[in-house]
Amino acid sequence: MGKTALSIRVAQHFHTEILSADSRQFYKEMNIGTAKPSAEELAAVPHHFINTLHITDEYTVGMYEAQALQVLQELYTKHDLVVLTGGSGLFIKTLCEGLDDIPEVAPSIREELNAAFKKNGLETLLEELKEKDPDYYETVDRGNPVRIIRALEICRGTGKPFSSFRTSNKKERFFTTIKIALDRPREELYKRIDLRMDQMLAEGLVEEAKNLYQYKNKNALQTVGYSEVFDFLDGLYDAEEMERLLKRNSHHYAKRQLTWFRKDKEYHWFLPGQEERIFSFIESQIQK
Repeated sequence: MGKTALSIRVAQHFHTEILSADSRQFYKEMNIGTAKPSAEELAAVPHHFINTLHITDEYTVGMYEAQALQVLQELYTKHDLVVLTGGSGLFIKTLCEGLDDIPEVAPSIREELNAAFKKNGLETLLEELKEKDPDYYETVDRGNPVRIIRALEICRGTGKPFSSFRTSNKKERFFTTIKIALDRPREELYKRIDLRMDQMLAEGLVEEAKNLYQYKNKNALQTVGYSEVFDFLDGLYDAEEMERLLKRNSHHYAKRQLTWFRKDKEYHWFLPGQEERIFSFIESQIQK
């Protein structure tokens, strides 16, 4: 059982609804490459923030925070508990704790970084980030140039690590959080990722990427699962190498996700088959 299936079972058990915090599943055109819930899964429980945007829409974590808080206020008028699920750690953190106060820096710094990215690619920027902010380097999606450039512009503009601005006090919320995460043996996790990638390719991931090719510079598409296919379509390597990179980079991304969530000591970790234990744990937390 994965997090999608578990979130649906939890929502059904507690007769409630689900908010997605998977920033790529917001987009209607991105289906196969985001492992979006099926039509049957979406129909099983009311979902929010899935298929709410078009790929051309500009959307920020701050906009998500404001909209999700509004939805939660409405849902809490009829439910005692709401399920938040997804793998976008920044979106989860922002909704639960608020945005960090990041200082403004000169726009020219971002322009310089964008120019460097276009000229030399991502590797040189990653090397700079590793030197200036090793903590953020360990957790960031290293295939996402938007996140890399955002961190570096703060490093260059302030002379301080980007991660040093990401420790502000939590904002007051009208809800309390019960944080649950699924744990698997690393070998099993990677095997599941490989099988899922095979399934995505069989379902038409390459064709989906072809249809989205004109938007490949959009932030949402500069991520693992699409960037490798775009490079294949650009003729940088063959299909066999594309498949190898899709799986390898997905392994790396999953490892970074785990590192991100493990740093938050409020998470309670369960094995995927421990459904009843998870129900009991949630019930015990509600009663506190």
